[in-house]
Amino acid sequence: MVATPIGNLGDITYRALETFKTVDVIACEDTRHTLQLLTHFGIRKPLVSCRARNEEEASKRVLEILKKGQKVAYASDAGTPALSDPGSVLVRAARDAGHAVIPIPGASAFATLLSVAGGYDKSVVFEGFLSPRPGRRRGRLRELAETGFGFVLYESPFRIVKLLTELAEIDGERMVVVGRELTKLYEEIVSGTAIEVRDSFADREKILGEFSVYVSGKKSSTCPDE
Repeated sequence: MVATPIGNLGDITYRALETFKTVDVIACEDTRHTLQLLTHFGIRKPLVSCRARNEEEASKRVLEILKKGQKVAYASDAGTPALSDPGSVLVRAARDAGHAVIPIPGASAFATLLSVAGGYDKSVVFEGFLSPRPGRRRGRLRELAETGFGFVLYESPFRIVKLLTELAEIDGERMVVVGRELTKLYEEIVSGTAIEVRDSFADREKILGEFSVYVSGKKSSTCPDE
């Protein structure tokens, strides 16, 4: 299971490249995306599509390859497989069939954002994408805010202002850090209270990019209690 860059190709690890070079087949979420990555580093390997919609069936195909004694690497489009990406079905199938499943760690938007969040939380919940259904979405946000833990969400540019508005309504003084286009050319990190961060994005005419959002588990953006 190979983690790949979330934006900047320079974040690929030596171990990831060596793994891609030495396996027989590379299974991936999107063959076109992975082909671009491999081509950039001069690597050519047979590719097998294994995305969310066909992961069950694709896993069977990968198992057939493994039965032949061949080695397979899996890469999702960006970041670490099975972290808001496909991969977990394949992991279970391979392990249940008696094959070794080896992690090749690397980038993830979750860890990247936390490294610059400056939060005080000892526990952080990774939630990923919330439900697009308004009622379920808002209910889950309230549940997360009440746990006392920090949490990290992923969001699209089409719903980011809505998300920040809901956070501001739930607890306007909660510390929020938004990472937009992390590691990419137009990377941006905005931090402040939920109200301040909401206002920063609400005033923009056009919003582009992929978003990661950290929300402090504290009741406010101030230092933790002694």
